[in-house]
Amino acid sequence: MQNRRDFLKTAGAAALGTGLLAGCGQIAGKPERFNINRLGSGTLKMSYEPYELKLRHTFTVASYSRTTTPDVQLKLEYEGLTGYGEASMPPYLGQSVETVTKFLQKVDLTQFHDPTKLEEILTYVDSLSDGDAAAKAAIDIALHDLVGKILGAPWYRIWGYDPAKAPDTTFTIGIDTADVVREKTKECADKFNILKVKVGLDNDKEMIETIREITDLPIAVDANQGWKDRSKALDMIFWLKEHGIVMVEQPMPKEQLDDIAWVTEHSPLPVFADESIQRLRDIQSLKGAFSGINIKLMKCTGMREGHRMLEFARGLGMKVMVGCMTETSCAVSAAAQFSPEVDFADLDGNLLIANDRFDGVKVVGGKLTLPDRPGIGVELL
Repeated sequence: MQNRRDFLKTAGAAALGTGLLAGCGQIAGKPERFNINRLGSGTLKMSYEPYELKLRHTFTVASYSRTTTPDVQLKLEYEGLTGYGEASMPPYLGQSVETVTKFLQKVDLTQFHDPTKLEEILTYVDSLSDGDAAAKAAIDIALHDLVGKILGAPWYRIWGYDPAKAPDTTFTIGIDTADVVREKTKECADKFNILKVKVGLDNDKEMIETIREITDLPIAVDANQGWKDRSKALDMIFWLKEHGIVMVEQPMPKEQLDDIAWVTEHSPLPVFADESIQRLRDIQSLKGAFSGINIKLMKCTGMREGHRMLEFARGLGMKVMVGCMTETSCAVSAAAQFSPEVDFADLDGNLLIANDRFDGVKVVGGKLTLPDRPGIGVELL
C-alpha cells in the first residue's frame, strides 16, 4: 500500500501529465509547475501583519455598532508558492490583533516539511490552545490555499463539488434608520436575489416594512440573540413569514436553548444557529433545537473543520448555511469552496469593506461565482 507522500507523488505526476498542476504558482507573471518530488524537502515559512478592515457603512446589529474590523493577514510560503490566510475579529468573538499575534507567536511550522500533511499540521495548531479560533483559521486557510496550489486545483474540485451549484448569496442590511435602510436597499436590490436583514431591537417591523417599500426579494433575518421572550419571538416569526421572510437566524440568546427549541418546533420558517454554534463538537446538542447551522470559518478554526461540520450536519438531517464576518475576499473565497453544498450562503463580508486586498469569489447576478484558480482561488490586487 502506498503511503500518503508516495501517493501524492504518483498523483502529482499524473496531474503534470494532464496539465492539472499548470498555473499553480507564478514567476514573472508566467505559470509555474510545482514539482511534486519537492514535497518533504522544503520548510514552511509563516509571516503575518495587522490589517484594519474599513466598512463602507456603519454596521449595526442587536448588540453593537462599528465602522472597522480588526484583522490579521497571514502568508505561508513553501518552495516558491504562497498560501494566503486571514483572521477577522468582530467584537463579539472576544479576540483581538493582540490575542491573534500572541497565539501565532507560539506556532512553529518550520518543523513540518510537507504541507500536504494537513491533518498532522492542523491538529498540532489546534492543540496549542482551547480557543483562538480566528488565528487558527488564518493558518488553516493559508495551508489549504498552499496545498491547493501544490495540487493545482481549487478546493471545490478537490472535494468533488460542482461550482455551477454555488448558491445565491444574501446581502446584509444592518439595523438603521428608515432613511438609511431605504437607501441601502435601493443600492443592492437589483444586484442580489435574496437579502439578509439584521433585527432584534425595537424597530424590527419598521426595518422590514421599509425594505418592502423598495423590493419584494426574499429576505433572511438575523436577530443576533435579540429576542428574549419565546412567545413574542414566535409571533414575530409568523409576522415575518407573511412578509416574505424565508429563514430566521439565532432568534434568542444561546443560553435559552429550551426556548429556542420550542420556537423551532412551532416556527413556520427554518431556524438556524449562529451564536449557538462554534465548532463540530457543538452540533449534536443542537439537533432538534434548530433546523440548521451557520458555519463560519472564524469561529470553527477554518476550512478543515467547516467541511467536517457540513458533512456531519447533513448526516443528522440538518440544513446548512455558510456565513462570514466582515472579511477580505481571502476568507470569503475560502468559505465559498464548499458553498455548492449548502442551503443558504451569506458570503458578502468582502462586499461590505472598502479596502479588499484580494480578487476572488464574485457575485454575478446575485449568485456566487467561484474562481477557477487553485487553492482558495485568490490573487493579490
